Amino acid sequence: MNIQRFTGATSREALAKARMAFGEGTLILSNRPTSLGVEVMATTEDTLAGIGQRDRLPEPPVLRPSQRTEAVPAKAPSSEARQQVEADATELTMSTLSFQDYVRERMLRKRQTESPARTDEVTRQPQPALVLRAPVAAAAAVPLAAPAKSGTGPVSTNGSVVSRSIVDELQAMRDLIEDRFNTFAWLGQARQHPIQSNLMLKLMRAGYSPTLSRAILERMPEPLSAADAVQWMIDAIERNLKTHPQALHDEGGCHALVGATGVGKTTTVAKLAGQCAQAHGASSVGMITLDTHRVGAHEQLREHARSLGLVAHLAHDRAALQDLLGLFANKKMVLIDTTGLAPRDPRKDDSLDVLDLPGIKRLLVLNAGAQGDTLDEVVGAFKTAATQHTVLSKIDEAVKLGPALDVAIRHQLVIRGVTTGQKVPQDWAYADAAGLVRMSMRANSKSAFDPKASDLGFFFIQPDHRPRGAGVLHA
Repeated sequence: MNIQRFTGATSREALAKARMAFGEGTLILSNRPTSLGVEVMATTEDTLAGIGQRDRLPEPPVLRPSQRTEAVPAKAPSSEARQQVEADATELTMSTLSFQDYVRERMLRKRQTESPARTDEVTRQPQPALVLRAPVAAAAAVPLAAPAKSGTGPVSTNGSVVSRSIVDELQAMRDLIEDRFNTFAWLGQARQHPIQSNLMLKLMRAGYSPTLSRAILERMPEPLSAADAVQWMIDAIERNLKTHPQALHDEGGCHALVGATGVGKTTTVAKLAGQCAQAHGASSVGMITLDTHRVGAHEQLREHARSLGLVAHLAHDRAALQDLLGLFANKKMVLIDTTGLAPRDPRKDDSLDVLDLPGIKRLLVLNAGAQGDTLDEVVGAFKTAATQHTVLSKIDEAVKLGPALDVAIRHQLVIRGVTTGQKVPQDWAYADAAGLVRMSMRANSKSAFDPKASDLGFFFIQPDHRPRGAGVLHA
C-alpha cells in the first residue's frame, strides 16, 4: 500500500507536497494538526483500485501430486524486522476509521456508476421534509453539520461524507428561507399596524435606509399612539447618533482633515482655526497644507489664514511635515489640510501614509448632501481602526440629511461639528443630536425618488443585503 505522510506549515503546503509526489490522482486520506504545522496522509487512485480488487480474494490453486513439495519451516523473524513491522503498523493506524469511511464511499460511488439499479437500493435513505411553517421550523428542517478543517479533501461529518460546497448551499438556502419568512411576517405586521407602516414611509422619505428604518421600528413597543410613536422613533435615532460634548478648539491637539475631493476640507480647516484663534489667540493655532495636487489649494488656505491673522505653511512630504510639527509643538491646535482623493484612487493609501505620525488624529469630513451609497464608500475607504471622528459639511446644501445620519449611526461615527455655509469662521456649529435628527425629519419636499406606501413591499421582498458597517442599534 503506497501511503505516505506529508507535513507543512499549512494545509495548502502539505497538499501541494502530496500532489507533487502522486500527481493528479492524489487522494487525501486524512489531515491533522501537529506541533510542526499540518500532517496529511495521501495515496493514489491506483492504490484504492487495488483495494477494491482485493475485496474478492482468489481461491488457492490446487496442486497436483507432482507439484507438492514438503513444507519448509519458516525462519523466525529477526528483532530488527519485528521493529520495522511494528513501526509500519503504528504509521498505518493513525486514521483507520476515516480511511475506512473514505474507501467505503469511493467503492459505493464506483458501484453506482457500474449498476444504477443497485445504486438505488444501496443509497436510498429517507430525506428530511422541508416544512415551511415558521423561520424556526424551516431552520430545524434542514440540519447542517459544522464544516471540518479547511482543505481540498472531503469533509467527514457523522459518518457521512459531505462536500463543503453542499454545506454552503444548504446554509444559503436556510438563510434565504429565514429571511423571506421574517420579511413576510414583518410586512404582515406592518399592514396590521398602520402607524408603524406610516413611520417606515416617513423614515425612508427622509433618506434613511430600509435596513436602519426597519431595525428601529422593530424595537418599538406596543401599543403607542401616533404622537407617542413619532416621539419614540425620534428619541431612538437620537440615542444612536453619537456626538462629542467638547468643542474641537477647546480640546486642541493635532488634527488632519481627510476625505474625498470637494467636501470642504480647506474651508473647514479655516473655520476651526478661526474658532481657536478667537478663543485662545492667534498664536495658539498652526496651519499646514499637504495639498500639492489641486491648483490653488495652498493659495486658498493662505488667503483664509491671512484674513484670520495667521500663516499657512506648505509641506511637500513626510519629512517636511515632521519639521513643521516640531516647530508647532507648543501650539494649542495644529490643523493639517490634506489632498482630496476619490475612495478608489490608487494614490489614496500613499497620501494617508504620510499622516502615520505620533499625535496626529484623523478627522473625516463628509458632505452631508451626498448620496448614501457614496457616503458608505467614503467611510469605508477613510475610516480608521479606532473610533472615527467626523465633521458633516455643507449642511445648508443637503436636501435630505437622513443619509448622512444613517451612515453615521451604522458606522458608529462620532460627529464633532457641522458646517452651515461658506463664511469663515461664522458658519460653524457644534454637533447636536436632537437638532440634527429633527432637521432630517423636516424634509418635506417631494421628490421622484420618494417611495410610496404601495412600494414598501418591494424594499424587503429581495434577500437582505446589509450595508457595510452596520453597527449595534440601541433601542
